[in-house]
Amino acid sequence: MIIELDMSSSTPIYVQLRNQIVKGIGKGELKTGEKLPTVRQLASDAGVNTMTVNKSYQILKKEGFIRTDRRLGAFVSESIADDTDFTEKLESELELLSAEACLTGMSREEFLSMCDKMYSQMKPCTA
Repeated sequence: MIIELDMSSSTPIYVQLRNQIVKGIGKGELKTGEKLPTVRQLASDAGVNTMTVNKSYQILKKEGFIRTDRRLGAFVSESIADDTDFTEKLESELELLSAEACLTGMSREEFLSMCDKMYSQMKPCTA
């Protein structure tokens, strides 16, 4: 999986890194149980501070996307449980995206078609 970070973006680097890893898991580029690079290795490869990668990993662990073992490193979680916090976050983000799509003239059908297209690209979800 190739990590692409935009250093000039207003989105913090640790959030971009978190999002790239989640997309990689969703698209099947990172497999269940797969070992992730060490914090130092990913920081070196991405050209960022180790604290940035560590922050991303901690968020991913809290959200249940990865698991960590002090001796063995970080791995993609075998099961990612849906919970109330995730559902609330998803509803909030979808509400904002829906509003933006509507305000820019996108039809409901176009919006749902785009959502369907993005969702269908997710490998674990289409199995």
